[in-house]
Amino acid sequence: MDIALVVSDVDGTLVTTDKRLTPASIEAVRRLEVAGIGFTIASSRPPVGFRSLVEPLRLCLPIGAFNGGTIVGPDLAPLSQALIPEDAAQRAVESLLRVGIDVWVFSEGVWHLRDPAAPYTDLERRTLGVEPKVVSDLGPLLDSAQKIVGVSRDADGLARAESGLSDALASQASVERSQVYYLDITPPGVSKGSFVLDVARRLGIAPERIATIGDAANDKAMFAVSGLAIAMANAKPDVQAAAAAVTVSNDEDGFARAIERFILRSVPAV
Repeated sequence: MDIALVVSDVDGTLVTTDKRLTPASIEAVRRLEVAGIGFTIASSRPPVGFRSLVEPLRLCLPIGAFNGGTIVGPDLAPLSQALIPEDAAQRAVESLLRVGIDVWVFSEGVWHLRDPAAPYTDLERRTLGVEPKVVSDLGPLLDSAQKIVGVSRDADGLARAESGLSDALASQASVERSQVYYLDITPPGVSKGSFVLDVARRLGIAPERIATIGDAANDKAMFAVSGLAIAMANAKPDVQAAAAAVTVSNDEDGFARAIERFILRSVPAV
């Protein structure tokens, strides 16, 4: 397959579980560049969460933030962005808070929350490299929400919330978990899949010449529109089943090994 572009997820794929970008991953992207193959990333992260990746990976193409809801350039300035309809945002926040799920709101690229000591806030600080803005009331942000996140250590409870909100919001928002402990509510009609198609249009590349790699449920949308889909070994079975190939885990340099084996073909099949 004549691959012209690789689009990768970030957390659980490009970086390790402790959020490190390994030398092997950096070298794999460099080897793509040498081979004349483009590279970019799509993630549920806000634009600021890419700041530590742009320079080492020498990113020069559009980047998909908020699961494709916002597209930024390598300078992290927005090229396009969508918002969650205010009514849907209000219903989502009220529903999550009612069942005891903590809520974060990303508005104008800023991470807002009510409790800075709530679960997973330390992890998000390390992931994004920024401090959240603490507010007493999330309501005034809901007319400009780019992403809402339900956060909980109760994975089963979060799964129930995902099912309920998916039905309640229907076409008003996209509802999907980016991690077992994060439930993302993002604008309707956009996804990592729509981002892949947008980049394909911008670059004049046929989607079948694009390879995608990821580990989470929200990566299946880009798998569905690309010519070659690669899942991580740390992905759940349904995500692996949606891909054409599976590499090893993100803590075993699975991204780099996938690039070498499936894109550059320098590692023989076993």
